[in-house]
Amino acid sequence: MMANATAPPVLVEESVVGRPAAPLRPFIAGYGGFRREGFAPGSHLGLPSRHVTVIISLGRPIDIAAMPDPRQQAGAFMAFVGGLHATAVTVRHDGNQYGLHLYATPLGVRTLFGLPAAALASSVVALRDVMGPRADELTERLRAAPSWEQRFGIVDDVFTPNVAAAASPAGDLAWAWRRLVASNGNVPVSQLADEAGSSRRHFGERFRAELGLTPKTAARVLRFERACTLLHHSERPSVAQVAAACGYYDQAHLAREWNAMAGCAPGAWIREELPFVQDHQLPDAIASPEYSALGSSEREVLAR
Repeated sequence: MMANATAPPVLVEESVVGRPAAPLRPFIAGYGGFRREGFAPGSHLGLPSRHVTVIISLGRPIDIAAMPDPRQQAGAFMAFVGGLHATAVTVRHDGNQYGLHLYATPLGVRTLFGLPAAALASSVVALRDVMGPRADELTERLRAAPSWEQRFGIVDDVFTPNVAAAASPAGDLAWAWRRLVASNGNVPVSQLADEAGSSRRHFGERFRAELGLTPKTAARVLRFERACTLLHHSERPSVAQVAAACGYYDQAHLAREWNAMAGCAPGAWIREELPFVQDHQLPDAIASPEYSALGSSEREVLAR
């Protein structure tokens, strides 16, 4: 008699992106839905980026094993907000992950949550702590919705009323952030301060008080994120090409920054992390021009 063979697990892998309603687009770059079932347990790096991250689990709690600030204790969350950060987060999973990812712009945090992005910087906070009971109501509605389109519409419904009472950062700080984003972090801080009509020290203090990172650190994050985008692409250029395209002095400089921000070498990240369903690359049709995942300069690098 033949022994009963154990059936292999059924693998489910789903990744969907959505565009916010028009009034929310200055504040939310895009939505991502992810579902991954039947895979081996493991961990995933949540890397520094230009977005303030909101993730709402539609399944098990999200187990964050290492925070961007090591002083913050690890924890599990059904829904959380992660501020701008310059070091990786480690997320443990049992092979099953299911949830919705909202990519908030740092300049939009005041509108969405009524506080500056700096209040969330380098930390992970339960969504209920910034939204109150509305966070639980949002999670319940998302869990009950039968499709990603309907879930994205629910998020629109919850946050669009906030736009009427929108509070914006000071104009020169908003301009400086957009200028950094447009250059992928390659505008000197002294030049930003001069163009803003402020001393470098005063400008830096105000920038950090609003966004939570210094202008120099924000620029490092943006260069790193652009490097991630290039290496994420199927037509991946060499690490040396990426270093040159992103404004690093050389490949060794990129490697040092990668180790500082991701905790590993670029090659290790490529082998172990790509592709990962939760890291949506928002296409040009979804992301606003400020937050386009692959701009014309990236296309030029890939075409070389």
